[in-house]
Amino acid sequence: MSEETTRAAAPALDGHADYLIGMAARAPSVHNTQPWRFRVAGPVIELYADPRRKLRVDPAGRELLISCGAALYGLRLAVRSLGYLPVAELLPDPGRVRLLARVRAGAAAPLTGWERQLLEAVPHRHTHRGAFDPGEVPASLLAGLQHDALAEGATLALIGNPGKHAKLAALVAEASRMQALNPAAREEILRWSRAPGSPARDGVPAAAFAPAGAAAPGRLAQRDFDLGRHFGLLPGPGPDGPPPAATAVLVTPGDGRADWLRAGQALHRVLAHAATAWVSASLHTGPLEFPAIRDLIRVRLALPGAVQMVLQFGPAHSGMSSPRRPVPDLLI
Repeated sequence: MSEETTRAAAPALDGHADYLIGMAARAPSVHNTQPWRFRVAGPVIELYADPRRKLRVDPAGRELLISCGAALYGLRLAVRSLGYLPVAELLPDPGRVRLLARVRAGAAAPLTGWERQLLEAVPHRHTHRGAFDPGEVPASLLAGLQHDALAEGATLALIGNPGKHAKLAALVAEASRMQALNPAAREEILRWSRAPGSPARDGVPAAAFAPAGAAAPGRLAQRDFDLGRHFGLLPGPGPDGPPPAATAVLVTPGDGRADWLRAGQALHRVLAHAATAWVSASLHTGPLEFPAIRDLIRVRLALPGAVQMVLQFGPAHSGMSSPRRPVPDLLI
């Protein structure tokens, strides 16, 4: 089949825009900022960065682009649910910095059973800040998550060696102490954390963070979203709770804008796959907001590329997810 015939057979995405963008917007994002916007142009949906939602502690926009890359993967998965292969073009116009990708429907292809499981898991996938359930994560699942990352141009490096885990924990703890003294980081948390009962459709709701930083065996230091306000409603991990089943670092070969978008796509694919088995992940972005700490993690753990995300996985049978902005608010 010629490319012209394939394009003619593929649907114009504007007829499915609300569904496609709604699925894309289920992606994870730093502080649940949802820093993306979309433009629908017949057969194409364009993804844009929303710089108004960039964190001050993210001057280069690395975390913003990782978040937008996750939305891009969600959009691709949604196109697959229509029975077509998505065709995505990254950074299509160097003169338009905010335009990150163009997506259209390519050749027709039946949805696979595995892809259907991913789609069903997206609504209950969420960043996990509470205690994990007892139990292990099967080695086969971890291997599958590593395959997911590779398929998206990244590497998910599992940190199983106790010595390397101790080095990572020490660096994350040091970064947490530095963040606690950083006024800009504190202001960002105050801006994006929500009080109980808040009607906001973005940010981190009180039900998604604990009232105080809690410690648990093997758990890396987590960002304190409560800041002593006693807003948090989530029971935190305790000293007698089960440890995470696995710790991993997501890395990319390079460290440019395209790499950040690929990291985001890999992140969402990994998290959605884990959620099919009711395995969740806590995401540790704060330590990576310090270039020196980020580089030390790469060097001391002998990682094969630029560090983009630190994750800890464990069973968590919870359907809670953070609120999302309505589709009309996301349209250009």
